[in-house]
Amino acid sequence: MKGSYKIIITLALLVALLPFVLFASVQVWLPALARLWLPTGMQLVLTAEPKITLRQLTLPGLQLKVGDCTLVDVSQLQLSHPQYWRLSANSLTADPQCAAGLPAQPGSEPPQTLTRIQQLLPRGDLWIKHVNVVPWQQYGGQVHLSVSSERQLLSWQGDKLKLHARLAGQSLTISDMAVVVPGQDKPVTLQGAVSLNLVPDGLPEQGELYAHFVVPDLPEPVLAEFHWQGNHGEIRASVPGKQPLLVLPWKVSPQQISIEHGQWQWSEYNRKARGQIYLTIDNWSGGPEQAVVSGRLNALTEGDAGKGNLVMTLGPGKLSLVDSALPARLTGEIKQDNMIFYVGLPVMLSGPLQSSVLHFLPGALLRSRGRLVDSLDIDDVRLPLAGVQLTRNGVAGRLQAILKAHENQLGAFVIHLDGVANDFLPDNGRWRWRYWGNGVFDPMQARWDVQGEGEWHDSLITLNTLSTGFDQLHYGSMTVSKPRLTLSEPLSWQRNPQLPAFAGKLALETGKTTFSNGSYLDPASFTFQLMGQNPDAFNLRGELVAGKLGPVTVYSRWDGTRLRGKAWWPVQGLSHFQSLIPPDMKLHLTDGGLAAQVAFSAAVSQGFEAGGHGVIRKGAAQLPDNEISDVNFTLPFRFSQGVWHLGTRGPVRLQVGKVSSQFTATHLNADLQGWVPWDDSHPLQLSNVSVEVLGGKIEMRQLRLPQHDAALLRLNNLSSSELLTAVHAKQLAVSGRISGGLPLWLNNPQWIVKDGWLTNPGPLTFRLDKDMADAIVRDNVTAGPAINWLRYMEINHSWSNINVDNLGVLRLSTQVQGTSYSEGKSAKVNLNYHHEENIFTLWRSLRFADNLESWLEQNAQLTEQRCTGSHQCKEKQ
Repeated sequence: MKGSYKIIITLALLVALLPFVLFASVQVWLPALARLWLPTGMQLVLTAEPKITLRQLTLPGLQLKVGDCTLVDVSQLQLSHPQYWRLSANSLTADPQCAAGLPAQPGSEPPQTLTRIQQLLPRGDLWIKHVNVVPWQQYGGQVHLSVSSERQLLSWQGDKLKLHARLAGQSLTISDMAVVVPGQDKPVTLQGAVSLNLVPDGLPEQGELYAHFVVPDLPEPVLAEFHWQGNHGEIRASVPGKQPLLVLPWKVSPQQISIEHGQWQWSEYNRKARGQIYLTIDNWSGGPEQAVVSGRLNALTEGDAGKGNLVMTLGPGKLSLVDSALPARLTGEIKQDNMIFYVGLPVMLSGPLQSSVLHFLPGALLRSRGRLVDSLDIDDVRLPLAGVQLTRNGVAGRLQAILKAHENQLGAFVIHLDGVANDFLPDNGRWRWRYWGNGVFDPMQARWDVQGEGEWHDSLITLNTLSTGFDQLHYGSMTVSKPRLTLSEPLSWQRNPQLPAFAGKLALETGKTTFSNGSYLDPASFTFQLMGQNPDAFNLRGELVAGKLGPVTVYSRWDGTRLRGKAWWPVQGLSHFQSLIPPDMKLHLTDGGLAAQVAFSAAVSQGFEAGGHGVIRKGAAQLPDNEISDVNFTLPFRFSQGVWHLGTRGPVRLQVGKVSSQFTATHLNADLQGWVPWDDSHPLQLSNVSVEVLGGKIEMRQLRLPQHDAALLRLNNLSSSELLTAVHAKQLAVSGRISGGLPLWLNNPQWIVKDGWLTNPGPLTFRLDKDMADAIVRDNVTAGPAINWLRYMEINHSWSNINVDNLGVLRLSTQVQGTSYSEGKSAKVNLNYHHEENIFTLWRSLRFADNLESWLEQNAQLTEQRCTGSHQCKEKQ
């Protein structure tokens, strides 16, 4: 008996200790037990020690592996049964690529029906805080699955994917689905119902799904409809109320899925394209690794250059999660507007589908020609792409481009680009390039060239070298020798929005600038530095120097739409500008200084605007026959939309202290204010003109353009003797003062001076040279008595009427009243004189004495008076 008790006690202890033994060895027996239900080649791995309580089983780490590949990784998996089964986890990560490593499973057992599977489901909930599916981690989210034998509910809540679905029997209803696809801001939404097969081993029996999504450049969302019944159906996408954008009729069999006579069309801004789609997937039921894809798609385009047809052929090949191998070829031409694009692109898609590589095979080439804009003709653009690879990481390989074009007015040019890309995408990877080219610039009879190197590394774009310039620039009377723009320091642009930066230093240098009149400008250099955040927001600071001229300091800023800046020209001697004076002028700058300041602004909407002022102080210059000194000039101005506004904060003011010539002029003053070009609402006005000359003064109060009234030029008390001395008239002498007024016209169709007048405000004395008078008497006996009375004459009153037409013909009518004294006798003299001469010719050759001699011979009239000692006179005609 005692032995029997021992056995019973031992068995009881073993039964009591069995749970503890099983719990202690769960990491050993649970994976072994799971092999009975898991497919061949898959294993369960517990990465942490489980925890078991009376109400809950916790597996901190659980993995399903296929070889060394982790198919599923679950953390903090908890199983409990308070009233119904509850399964929860903190995270679940799945990698479907690992399933490709599973061996093919023999189909020995008949498949279970959907109804049978649902009947086996216990009532319960599954909660996973975050689910990730590689490589679509961006669509991860929280998952809740509520199951029972009657219905199953699924809820997925993520940042870019939301889904609510319900399965009851064979009826699957998607009540709400929203997914954000790459490149879209608004999500694609989908609703509908599907009837599943009783044996879920193929496509659903029937269904209808409706999706809404946004397409760029379309004003309304696109509606996509999915309809099918049995083994055939249709996919249709359209904008409500318009022709369908896409129609894809399809049918399916156990061996093949096919789309035949699929139609698509696109219309945008009078640009239309349409085509057909054919696609077959053979052996699809064997899974992605066994399916063979082939197809054909074409695009018919029409533009101003005619009709074009682009054809893409696919396969035969496969799209695989492990190793895709799908050849394709894109050939044909596209005609859009006035451009023609030629395409010949043989490619191969290889590698795992989620990280596939697109290889451009030998012969891959893009070409184009046509008219890009009204005046620019593209003769040929070539983009060789053979050897280039395209992956989700970017472009890799050699990138080349050749552009040949000509502008109808400017000339022809050729540009080459050659570089190497390493997994390059904008702001990611590296692309290094060099460029070179040349052309002609017909308007300025010039040839130009350009060359340089640069790279784009992640978010940093760097232009390492740049050299571009012309052999000359010839425009009108000006020729600029060898202007060239180069980089003094690399030009860099950091595109990182957290640390934006844009900087560089450039130099624009020119050789000697010559003008047809013989003047010239010494070789010039403009060095400037750029600093800012990007090409749409930077500051420019530079200096301009040309020989002894300058430096002119320039500061500006560019905000993407408008360029604003200032330029300062420090005080500099006028003599430094001597080379800009044509030699034929024989003007020699001797003294004085110039300073200027300008503010400017430029934008597409407003054009170029500028405002500022220039100042000349104490200027002096010499000419062969005269000298100008003490010149002061102030020029405030504004320029906008092709109009100059002179005298914005006070008039343009000119003051000349002294002009020494045949006669000396002093205190020359003039004010100018208004607009150029001018009109009635924006006139140009010259005012306060005055100059002291010939012992008197010449004044003009106002000259307004456009001119409606004559501008009166007043002559006040000019010395006649100084005038004759200035013109070196030795045959006669005149003393006394002359005054008058000359009404000036600048735009009169007939007159320059109309009804001008001259008179003497006081007595004038007129004396003929004795030798001249004697010669006249000898040559003309008839005129002898009259000439004798004009040897010496005192003029009491004279009046001259002056008219000058726009051809320069002067018509002078003069009346003179005075007293002549000759040989102790006196006589009253009345002279009427009329003279015509071209003043433009007269200006070139002043011959006052000869003209007067001729007049005296032919036009003199006198009244003779014989006087006695008692001054009783007897008039004699």
